Amino acid sequence: MEPERENKREDVEKAGSSHVGFVGETESLSEEHLQYLLERHGTVDLDPMPSMDDADPYNWPKHKKKINLALVAFHAMMATFTAAAIQSAFVPIALDLHVSVQRATYLTALVIAILGGAPLFWRPLANRYGRRPIFLVSLLCSLVGNIGCAKSPSYSTMALCRAITAFFISPAAAIGTAAVSETFFKRERATYMGIWTIMVTCGVPIAPFIFGFVAERVSYRWIYWVLAMVNGAQFILYFLFGPETLYVRDIDGVPQPTHAALTKTSYFSFHRIDPRPLTIGDFIHPFSYCLKPRVWGPAMSYAMVFLWTGIMPTILIPQIFPEKFGFNTQQVGLQFLSVILGSVIGEQLGGRTSDRWMWRRQRALGKAPPPEYRLWLSHFGFVLSIIGAVVFLVQVGNAGTKWNITPLVGVTIASVGNQLITTVLITYAVDCYRPDAAAVGVFIVFVRQVWGFIGPFWLPNLIAATSFNATAGIGAAFIVVFSIIPIALLQAVT
Repeated sequence: MEPERENKREDVEKAGSSHVGFVGETESLSEEHLQYLLERHGTVDLDPMPSMDDADPYNWPKHKKKINLALVAFHAMMATFTAAAIQSAFVPIALDLHVSVQRATYLTALVIAILGGAPLFWRPLANRYGRRPIFLVSLLCSLVGNIGCAKSPSYSTMALCRAITAFFISPAAAIGTAAVSETFFKRERATYMGIWTIMVTCGVPIAPFIFGFVAERVSYRWIYWVLAMVNGAQFILYFLFGPETLYVRDIDGVPQPTHAALTKTSYFSFHRIDPRPLTIGDFIHPFSYCLKPRVWGPAMSYAMVFLWTGIMPTILIPQIFPEKFGFNTQQVGLQFLSVILGSVIGEQLGGRTSDRWMWRRQRALGKAPPPEYRLWLSHFGFVLSIIGAVVFLVQVGNAGTKWNITPLVGVTIASVGNQLITTVLITYAVDCYRPDAAAVGVFIVFVRQVWGFIGPFWLPNLIAATSFNATAGIGAAFIVVFSIIPIALLQAVT
């Protein structure tokens, strides 16, 4: 072997020496490719293995990846943020549009439902034309929809405009999983997936917290004007700084030509990236995961926790607290600080801690552990979710007409569990089917949003028909049966 080639091989061996059997995995790569990876990343211990191309998102500088993640994660947050924006203003909306408060809540339930179904349409288009043009169209049309909501003269018109907004704001809340998996390596995926998931989660409490002040101090219609202005700012920022993350390496096993290195001019050009034709199968493909336990198990488990720890308190607080405690919209909005606090704490356990959990196991075994090892962390989330949901419901039921903080303690505990489970279960499912991360994300969001849509219709009626205490017991039973048992079975059989 020539001295230069021998030195390169020694560099590879040193870079991967801490991982048993690693060097053998790089034998199929050319010396030039190995040297490129060492110069670019300082190691060849990479999963997935990047191509020898600067345009490959895995080879982007870290700052570029983080800027793109920030734009996509904020866009994803705006989906749930838009859905929850009017939650603290149900009473003034009902008075203005001459409908009941219960009917006013359907303006949120409608958005929740569409956020679940619309990504089935957007995913195939994003896989052919790229993430960037879909996100830009999404923001521009959402801006128009929010202006329509602000000018709506009737309940039906506002519902239509809310539906339009929901349809167009939805892409990043589902296919954002693809943007994360297309840019970050497996060893750091939970950390950065956690940033995306916490933004999606925090969109729900941050919106009513902010817009409670807006509705009280100005008018609830200014909620829609602010949303439109934010969409406009997002469009400008993403147009100038949001790169394309879809990178086609091969089609049906045939390697594709090397991409040209990205330049500033590429931010202003659009073209079809994947030449394969669209078919009906592309639009219904995410439903194929109904037959794959590694996806439908976490999806069902997460959806049930999301219903009882995310949807339940954020729907009940705006309905119950004004009547029970005489709260105005601003005071209602302040209650959602508990959800924000719990979500931030939960992400510290579900994101970076999850990656360290897997890394330590890899060091102990001398090889990558199975993805199911990550699921052990979810059980802490299940316990916290049950405790938090029970404390919230029981303490609201025990409260008189004077407000106290104990129900919000339950909401904070439940939010910690919800966020931990969100990051762990979504990261696990994506790790199992990384090349199809967009479809996995769409399926999980669909299942979650279906349950989120159903919740506002029957949860208040369940409480009225039984009691807060009985509802707490029912919620705990739902989480045990539909969340804990499926994950435990998945761990047992895989």
